[in-house]
Amino acid sequence: MAKLADSLTMGPVTLRVADLDRMATYYIEAVGLKLIAETVSSKVLGGHNGTALILEHAPELRHAGPSEAGLFHTAFLFSSREELASAVASVASKHPGSFTGSADHLVSEAFYFDDPEGNGVELYFDKERTLWSWQHGQVQMDTLRLDPNQYLADNLDPDAELSAPVIGHVHLSVGNISQAKDFYVDQLGFDVTMDWGGTALFVSVGGYHHHMAMNIWRSRGAGRRQPTLGLRDVSLVLPDDQVFGAAIERLAKSEVRQLETNLVLVEDPWGNQVSLSY
Repeated sequence: MAKLADSLTMGPVTLRVADLDRMATYYIEAVGLKLIAETVSSKVLGGHNGTALILEHAPELRHAGPSEAGLFHTAFLFSSREELASAVASVASKHPGSFTGSADHLVSEAFYFDDPEGNGVELYFDKERTLWSWQHGQVQMDTLRLDPNQYLADNLDPDAELSAPVIGHVHLSVGNISQAKDFYVDQLGFDVTMDWGGTALFVSVGGYHHHMAMNIWRSRGAGRRQPTLGLRDVSLVLPDDQVFGAAIERLAKSEVRQLETNLVLVEDPWGNQVSLSY
């Protein structure tokens, strides 16, 4: 059994943004999230499954450089191909030029964009788990051609309304895969599901293909992050106080900040913040 327990769920991703209204409009009108709550300096977005994204206004911060550690992409999971197709068509039509690629990953079908402030966005649908293949304890994933126009022709319902997705996984840019494994697997408690040639690590619980991933594709050797726009926090929701307490004990090598009885914050070796709660 995974140390973090199979029933872990992904909580909201928090982004620091320069233009709060513009970014909220993107994720609401293009991606399909709903406004749940707001203050003068933040907006909380999500759907019937709860909060998925928190936007914090921080116009005083600079944009992160392309080779710095931080967010590679936030991955929004849709419950059907039709819902995914609606979101892909919406983003592509309302934000032309933001599409960065698409792929059949064997376990999922994914489309990639950049949001208005350059944060990576993945919109995806999971194939049935019975179609996933595992070899030597690792899930088989690939990057196969997926024609976006054909996908929309096959799955788009022009009368369908946008449906709010959930956070399926979060993919980070880090400086070193061995250090990432030490933190996310040995300390935090995820299981390795795939090591992509030593340049990317995929981890999960419960036999999912990945709840988190870390790569060095453009950030090899990156040092600790300084405060920038972009990723503020990745939230992991644990099932109970026992799993929560065990996770804190494993994080003895890291500085853990406890904000509440059931909420702690910890940073990986590059300053990417992960919050644990139950």
